[in-house]
Amino acid sequence: MGTNVISGSAKGVVIKIADSTYFGKIAHTINRGKPKTAFQKSIEDISKLLIKFMIIMIPLVFMLNAWKHEIITAFTFAVAIAIGITPLLLPVILSSSLSKGAIRMSKKKTIVKKLDSIQNFGAMNILCTDKTGTLTEDKIVLEKYLNVNGEEDLRILKYAYLNAYFQTGLKGSIDEAVIARGNSNGLSEFKDEYKKIDEIPFDFSRRRLSVIVNNGKTTQLITKGAVEEILNLCTKVDFSGTVSNITKEIKENVKKISKALNEDGLRVVAVCKKDSEKLENTFSVSDEKDMILLGFIGFLDPQKESAKESIEKLNHAGIRVIVLTGDNAEVTRAVCNKVNINSKNIITGSKLDTLSDVAVLRVLKKTNIFAKLSPIQKARIVRLLKEARKCSSDIWVMG
Repeated sequence: MGTNVISGSAKGVVIKIADSTYFGKIAHTINRGKPKTAFQKSIEDISKLLIKFMIIMIPLVFMLNAWKHEIITAFTFAVAIAIGITPLLLPVILSSSLSKGAIRMSKKKTIVKKLDSIQNFGAMNILCTDKTGTLTEDKIVLEKYLNVNGEEDLRILKYAYLNAYFQTGLKGSIDEAVIARGNSNGLSEFKDEYKKIDEIPFDFSRRRLSVIVNNGKTTQLITKGAVEEILNLCTKVDFSGTVSNITKEIKENVKKISKALNEDGLRVVAVCKKDSEKLENTFSVSDEKDMILLGFIGFLDPQKESAKESIEKLNHAGIRVIVLTGDNAEVTRAVCNKVNINSKNIITGSKLDTLSDVAVLRVLKKTNIFAKLSPIQKARIVRLLKEARKCSSDIWVMG
């Protein structure tokens, strides 16, 4: 339950069931319900204070009046005191004030469904935000297709196009960007020239995807994925049609170019290939070896025009902005620099897992950017921030 197959095939082994599963833990979190808002807590505090006054004053007033008046008269007077203590118009005043706030926010293009959440905006002092789609447009565009020397090469786009077009899994924004750029560069004719033989689907442990195609002459395995993963597969390099052994210097140069692109705010994906002489049409992960490195493609997800101004307003209001993203650290740094978020310190998810809760709290005092995070790691940071302040009303999460 809670498992969906998007592409490919596999054999699974059940190692945990029921509440011990990842899905079960999430279900428990949902069942706990939402925490009380600052407004709800304030109303509860006022109500408790009034009840304490009633518990003390009503018996006292009743006993004092019972000495001089009849019991019924004394009881009636005590009840009148209780009614007098109760602020009958308080709900009306609160509702009208919150409604006025909702109307003012609607003029700023913000719709508030729960009126009692408005007060939390005023109590906020930390805003945790995602990067993709929040600070950026989430409209990925293929900007670069470069060979191993960092020079533009249409052959790189061709192989990336074949990989993106023939893969049958869930096409992400990167695949769509590759196909769109390939079509605009006149590469659509290759989809008729090539025929798909097999596919090795993407997974998060390999961080790459392969398709096997044939053009009637040769069978080729084309792979695209994370730069580090692709470099580990390659033993040769193709530069302008000339294939040679890959060297340590070439790998270092590729990493240097990739890092430079990341610092400019581009996501980088490497592309490699190899000719196959297998007679059968069934391929596996074991075939992803002794590859030929072709080059890499770079994608740009531009920041929103309103992001910089919004960050400045938040800073002016005394609200600290913390970025929690699953994206690359260098790409995140580039985007944050453009919107004026302090990017001096960046902590990645792998390092976060090595720290205790106390250590994470110390890191949070001087770090505003956390990259390559999983959803669980993001939730951990928000939880620690809330616990440190003993209140959930001053931490807001955007994503």
